[in-house]
Amino acid sequence: MDRKNFLKNSLGLAGVAVVAPSLFRSESTSGQVGTTPSKKNILGCSVTNSETAGPFPTISPSTLVRTNIVDGRTGVAFTMNIYIKNTNGNCGAYEGVLVDVCHCDKDGNYSEYGGTQMQKTNYTNYHFLRGRQTTDANGLVSFTSIFPGWYQSRATHIHVHIYKPNGTSLLVTQIAFPEGTNSAVYNVNVNGSSYGYTKGMTGYTYNANDNVCSDGTSNEMSTVTGSLSAGYVLTHTIYVAGALLGTDETSKNKNFTVGQSYPNPFREETVFPIVLNEASTVDIELYDISGRKMVTVINNQRLASGKQDIKISRSQLKAGMYLAKVIIENSKGRFVEDLKVMVH
Repeated sequence: MDRKNFLKNSLGLAGVAVVAPSLFRSESTSGQVGTTPSKKNILGCSVTNSETAGPFPTISPSTLVRTNIVDGRTGVAFTMNIYIKNTNGNCGAYEGVLVDVCHCDKDGNYSEYGGTQMQKTNYTNYHFLRGRQTTDANGLVSFTSIFPGWYQSRATHIHVHIYKPNGTSLLVTQIAFPEGTNSAVYNVNVNGSSYGYTKGMTGYTYNANDNVCSDGTSNEMSTVTGSLSAGYVLTHTIYVAGALLGTDETSKNKNFTVGQSYPNPFREETVFPIVLNEASTVDIELYDISGRKMVTVINNQRLASGKQDIKISRSQLKAGMYLAKVIIENSKGRFVEDLKVMVH
């Protein structure tokens, strides 16, 4: 299966079963009911769109704490300045959260993967263009890298995963790049042959036609300045629904963990990993990108404490991106976790 077919899809779901579990980190946006992340708060900021982690997520991000992520790759010099802000903290800087980044090299290849139809070049023993940093008092992390290339069916992009210090996921998203004849994307790919960028723009998938960005790129679009000779600098702000002002940052506030469904995208079946620290009532509903409810996976089901894997099999729904809304009610309150899910 090539990347085009992998990415050109979404989802349909049906049967559900709770089976023996395994613990995965949550890759979701979350918030208590009544503070919906997708809506702007009173100060006007809203949570950045969540996106799929894609087929090449970092396998062990905690081992890649570093600022310089070039790791021997060649290309146009590139600096990433990423600010994390908290919609539940007066839209201010979010200090002390973990930020993981990864992107492809100038040829469109990812480290830690390969030797398959999806990526034929084998880089399973390499870790280039991946890194982790902790935000400073300004909510800032910076990485030294090379300008990303592109590959079939995807516009130029960067993957970002943000965690609380205790490892609880806050958001999985992607950073988009400005396009057009005056953009860095155009200049690097058309005029950057001396730096090894030989693809040009023929066959390039623009943001407007990138299925992963079908929900728009308005709050994922970066600012890129610089030149081929001096290098480029990306500046971008990501908003997450973090801890409420004056509250503890630990997962004890929720008393559960919801992981991103896997595999994602999926062809026949996917699994939602949930860890409950106490018996809880769980609902899972599936919505299409227009907000219409399509499937109720679990309806007000009481689940025991412990690790649960909730399996969902594909139904006859049309392919496309869907939002899975996981609602959990326990002694700490009523909470919502939103996760994007795709089907082949």
